[in-house]
Amino acid sequence: MSSSNYYDVTAWPVGNPADDIGEVINSIITDIKARQSAGAGREGGKPGAVIYIPPGDYELRTQVIIDISFLRIEGAGHGFTSSSIRFNAPENQWEDLHELWPGGSRILVKTVAGEEQSAGAAFRVARTGNPRISSIEFANFCIDGLHFVSDGSDLQPENTYINGKTGIYVADANDSLRINGMGFVYLEHALTIHNADALSIHDNFIAECGYCIELRGWGQASKITDNLIGAGFKGHSIYAENHGGLLITANNVFPRGASSVYLSGVTRSNVTGNRFHSFYPGTMVLADNSSENLIATNHFLRDHEPWIPFLGITNGRDDHYGILRITGSGNSVTANHFSEVIGSASVRPAGGTPVIIRLIAGTGNYISSNHIVASDADTEAGDSCFAAQVDALLTVNAFQDLAVTTVLVDSESTRNTILDSGTHRQVVLDEKANGFRPTPEIGA
Repeated sequence: MSSSNYYDVTAWPVGNPADDIGEVINSIITDIKARQSAGAGREGGKPGAVIYIPPGDYELRTQVIIDISFLRIEGAGHGFTSSSIRFNAPENQWEDLHELWPGGSRILVKTVAGEEQSAGAAFRVARTGNPRISSIEFANFCIDGLHFVSDGSDLQPENTYINGKTGIYVADANDSLRINGMGFVYLEHALTIHNADALSIHDNFIAECGYCIELRGWGQASKITDNLIGAGFKGHSIYAENHGGLLITANNVFPRGASSVYLSGVTRSNVTGNRFHSFYPGTMVLADNSSENLIATNHFLRDHEPWIPFLGITNGRDDHYGILRITGSGNSVTANHFSEVIGSASVRPAGGTPVIIRLIAGTGNYISSNHIVASDADTEAGDSCFAAQVDALLTVNAFQDLAVTTVLVDSESTRNTILDSGTHRQVVLDEKANGFRPTPEIGA
């Protein structure tokens, strides 16, 4: 049985989805609101609708404004492919590539950026008042920002991560939003969501974007799970502020983001079972009194950039900054694995000792049973992103040990407990102000 609440953008009589799918979707939303202006009988409500985007390319010139609950926009495939690899290949090789652009159900974002970030968004979710807008779903299509632009530096413009475009921008307080199975590529901001409650960001491919996931304002009881994520060097792969009860689990975070995870004022949340890979210090930062969080069973890898187009780029932090940096109290950091694989000659400041875990301020943090492997190794650079990265990841032999400070506790951080996370020589702290049990040294 067909339903009047199911729409196919290619069958809608208003507008042409190939030329401006934004106009088409806005027209459909207007129709939904007109037909569902009042509740139905038998305790019925306003059920919302499904908007289907078949496989194909659809330009978006008009921003989609979503101001109704219970709306699902779905496609037939996330369509991600690396635009960065293509743009950094010589143009005379493009004709031999199997495909040049992302595919699936693909939105080509051609909005015009403005002073406000929201102006350049493809989809803007905005509704004030009560109840909060609820149960908006985005599933199984690709949002493609197409190109980056020059930032005034010597970088090739397609490598700047700047274009003023956002994939999905949620402006107002919301409940039970879901972003599942999506692809985001070449957007300055992929997802920016304000004031989220019970948000689910699950099983997406979000890469080659300036910022990937930004949870702003405040929020509670949300989750970021099972995603493949990788921001650019100017932004964070996962950023959250003023959130409680946030679950970040089972994500594979690619390198090149300024941080894999940056938490500001986040409390009583879990970061567990993730794989974090970074080319720079500050892989994970707990800032602004982020407290009572569990950081457990994650794998942290810090190594060198092996791809020629991005050699020499940094996030501005030296190796004293720490791979994991904490400003806050009552956090538990337990059973994590850290691999630091960098050349001693590249340590900054020169002659310094890299820091793995650094406690900046706060009290009562519990650091236990973390395993740190530090190797002195220079990665060979290559012009193939895939081959160079795989070679770097798989090379483990013939490395010498690299001297590191496994835990550094600054004077403003006190009454912490540090157990089995480094030897006496590797942990730097005031033993009168903190509890400390060193990892036994073999042969000592």
